[in-house]
This record gives sequence, structure tokens and C-alpha cells, in this order.
Amino acid sequence: MSTLRINGHDYYAVLEARTSLLDALREHLQLTGTKKGCDQGGCGACTVWIDNRRVLACLTLALAAEGREITTIEGLADGEVLHPVQQAFMESDGFQCGYCTPGQIMSAVKCIEEGHAESDADIAEWMSGNICRCAAYQNIRDAVRDGRDAMRQAEGELP
Repeated sequence: MSTLRINGHDYYAVLEARTSLLDALREHLQLTGTKKGCDQGGCGACTVWIDNRRVLACLTLALAAEGREITTIEGLADGEVLHPVQQAFMESDGFQCGYCTPGQIMSAVKCIEEGHAESDADIAEWMSGNICRCAAYQNIRDAVRDGRDAMRQAEGELP
């Protein structure tokens, strides 16, 4: 029996040693917000955080995440209140089909927190591991900038 701490809650599952964190989330724990894109680490759709750092869930073994804090898109909002970056993606229309959006948002929050969202060039570079097959990149960059400003305002850094 494996115990995974996800979004502040403990989840228990019987997992094979080769089960990826992505498959554990989606197939064993029914946390389907994290998407399976390429299943090879090339698209970023499966981006989650482990111990507050971006990781690709498709390339991470679930058992390697035991004892660590995992955050998925389901854990980003505060109850019914969306995270500022989630809100910015909605307001900036930072998605088209929406399939890549959870991974984009998870990566965007870290991009902002890491200080890599000061220019469009920085955003494009530090978000380059997250592919949007609909090519909504300008709207995604707009959402990252708007989310950055909203996060700073919430933290009292902006008026």
C-alpha cells in the first residue's frame, strides 16, 4: 500500500513499482485534472509540483513521490476562489481546447514565483516545456503577465 500526500490530503493506493505519478493520479486516485499528453515528458500537460517544484508526472514514479507533498491543479484554488493565475487564464482566454491548460497553469505559477515572468521573452523561455497544440501562446503569455500582477497585488507588492 502506497501513501501519497496530494493537495494536503493523504491518499492510499496499491501501486506497482513501475506506475507513474500521472497514472496513479488519474487511474488510481481519480484526480483527472492533470492531463496525459505525450506520456514521454515532451509536452508539459502533466506538470504538477512535488515539494513546491515543477515536475512532469509522466516521468516520475509514484513511489518516488511517497513522503513528499504533491500539488495538482485540483489543489491550486482556495475552495471556490480561483488562484490568481487560474483567474487570469480565464480572463485572458489563455486556452482554446483547454487540454494543456492545467499543466500551463501549474508551470505558470512557478514561472512567476521563480522570477521568470518579467518579459514576454522570459515567459516564452521558462514556459517552453509546456506545449499548446492550439497555439494560444500570446494569450498564455498575457495570462502569465496578468497572473503575475494579480499575485503581486495579493501579496501587497502592487497597489
